[in-house]
Amino acid sequence: MPALFDRLLRATAGLDTPFAVVDAPAITHNADDLVRRAGGVPIRVASKSVRVRSIIEATLGRRGFAGVMSYSLAESNWLVDHGIDDVLLAYPTASRRALRDLVADDRRRAAITVMVDSTESLEHIDALLGADHPAIRVCIDVDASLKLGPVHLGVRRSPVHSARQAGRLAAAIEQRRGFDLVGLMFYDAQIAGLPDTSRAVRLVKRRSAAELLDRRAAVVTAVEQHARLEIINAGGTGSLEITGQDPVITELTAGSGLFSPVLFDGYDAFESRPAAYFVLSVVRKPAKDIATLFGGGYIASGPTNKNRQPLPTWPEGLTAIGTEGAGEVQSPVKGKAARALAIGDRVVLRYAKAGEMCERFDQVAIVADDGSVELVPTYRGEGKNFG
Repeated sequence: MPALFDRLLRATAGLDTPFAVVDAPAITHNADDLVRRAGGVPIRVASKSVRVRSIIEATLGRRGFAGVMSYSLAESNWLVDHGIDDVLLAYPTASRRALRDLVADDRRRAAITVMVDSTESLEHIDALLGADHPAIRVCIDVDASLKLGPVHLGVRRSPVHSARQAGRLAAAIEQRRGFDLVGLMFYDAQIAGLPDTSRAVRLVKRRSAAELLDRRAAVVTAVEQHARLEIINAGGTGSLEITGQDPVITELTAGSGLFSPVLFDGYDAFESRPAAYFVLSVVRKPAKDIATLFGGGYIASGPTNKNRQPLPTWPEGLTAIGTEGAGEVQSPVKGKAARALAIGDRVVLRYAKAGEMCERFDQVAIVADDGSVELVPTYRGEGKNFG
């Protein structure tokens, strides 16, 4: 571990803090491990977990990866304009401008599949574009959560849960002009996004995987009565080896596993290698065992709790101060390691989630095994903010 951080910090010594750094050997290792875990099923790259176009493109050039799962329609249009020819939009859109840009260009319409989960989604698109718009490729987002009576385990996404509901929506799309149903998506957040922290969690994940195996097959059968499906997408970084065994799916999705943020520590099925970090400088020493870092208030989205904070990683033995945490302009850390830190010294931290880190930086420094460094722009560095 000391050798890793020595290499990263030596390579980036000429950069002013704060800055983001990516360990190239680690991201290569993680990409290979994702492919291994997928067991031959193609992996679609989740762009929201990367937000660096050059890294997305490099990953797509590797065997085992095919296509992008985007998070914004404006982003989808932009990616296609830069040569990516297969983009699945993960969320419904309400953007008038992005929809107009989509239908104005035949290449974009051929490359992008828009997510819908209700007839209201279709009606909204028609209201923004007019009912005579060119055909748009669409995919139904199927709620993959586990429901046990009144208990809902998973994220709140689509209102479509059962095979009957999916079939009914597919029939409505079939009868409607301007839409071509080509796909289904099932995101199992309660499996893919949940570390194996207890016996109860493991039990829920196993039960959910078994329930989804049956329900996905029933949904696909119901929808295929109304559409010729090209895409049956499922899974995430945390569930590749489970979801990939389902014979009905055509592809998986992963993105966070490339960077391996803090929230992906603690899975039983795999051990990925942290690849993305950010670096802050010490600017104060208010006490012998406390060092105050400039900036660092990069809180990840989701429930506001301790595990959404950045994790001090190097030097080892540093922890955040509970009464302050990660602050907008200063982040104090404490521990024995802080005693050796002086003004101007650098501290390496990991972000709780993956691509969100890149919203804070215009570029990332990609450090190779030999210590050479390449500076590449993030989405933000290319002047793009997709929300």
